[in-house]
Amino acid sequence: MRATVMYGAGDVRVVDVADPQLKEPTDAVVRVLRSAICGTDLLHYGAMPPDEQGMRIGHEFIGIVEETGADVAGLEAGDLVVAPFMYADGTCAFCAEELHTSCPRGGLWGFDGVDGAQGEAVRVPWAQATLVKLPVAADSSLLPSLLTLADVFSTGYHAAVTGGVGPRTTVTVIGDGAVGLSAVLAARRLGAEEITLMGRHKARTALGREFGATAVVAERGEEGIERLRELTGGTGTHVVLECVGSPSALETAFGVTRDGGTVSRVGVPQYVEGPVGFDVFNRNVTLTGGVAPTRAYIEKLLPDVLEGRVEPGRVFDRTIGLEETPQGYRAMAERTALKVLVKP
Repeated sequence: MRATVMYGAGDVRVVDVADPQLKEPTDAVVRVLRSAICGTDLLHYGAMPPDEQGMRIGHEFIGIVEETGADVAGLEAGDLVVAPFMYADGTCAFCAEELHTSCPRGGLWGFDGVDGAQGEAVRVPWAQATLVKLPVAADSSLLPSLLTLADVFSTGYHAAVTGGVGPRTTVTVIGDGAVGLSAVLAARRLGAEEITLMGRHKARTALGREFGATAVVAERGEEGIERLRELTGGTGTHVVLECVGSPSALETAFGVTRDGGTVSRVGVPQYVEGPVGFDVFNRNVTLTGGVAPTRAYIEKLLPDVLEGRVEPGRVFDRTIGLEETPQGYRAMAERTALKVLVKP
């Protein structure tokens, strides 16, 4: 079959690989209908050292079950399913606490001999616990929105939930990428009435307004902090959802959080130290968030997508075929595309 393999920074190719096969009785094989390129994939695209063997890539997919192992119940060939961006066994203490990303037998697609999602098919470990069956047809117009449950919409929701967003909270979202826009949508879903989006790409912030942002701050750094505080009477907001992962984004997050407020970060950290010293301590600011256990959120968010109350799939602004995946990476890296949908 054909699959996307990354061989180093900027070097993405679609090549022939072995067809996936069941290895364990808890496995399933899924034929991919839709996958996506993620901002996390771009981190590898920008910095991966050269590797002759290459790395399978991609961690968001919807597909059709083709085969299941003997120990898989509740799934059968022909089922349409979505997979969270990490698989998990569903039996450990962490899975029971809905922290599937800490499952000791779980992992990330594309690592440890597991297929990446940007290909024609995927072997799914712990299929019964990992996959979520979807009650729509394989040609449904909802597929883009359903695919966001695998990662970006669920990740934005994780930011909002861990940040404690509710009807009486004011919210700032830092970042106008797919996760940031999803965080706006999630904050609105949880009842926030004042949501400021910090971003400077006009097409993206326009979508953010349609998703529920009530104000946009295009300025960055100290200018952005000053502008946000002007909008809030000098106090800042109750909750800040940091969806970028850069040191400057974290500094801005603390700068626009009101005393007693919360910074919830879901942007993958591109730093090892942060400004969490006396100022944050003295102002009673809480830092929370982390890698999103999206498996815990898929079924909670699914009804809103199925019934059309939210349309997170609008973050996809480009659709390509599998063979065009290298061009898709280039478009996202050059910021000519917000998020790319791949159709094998």
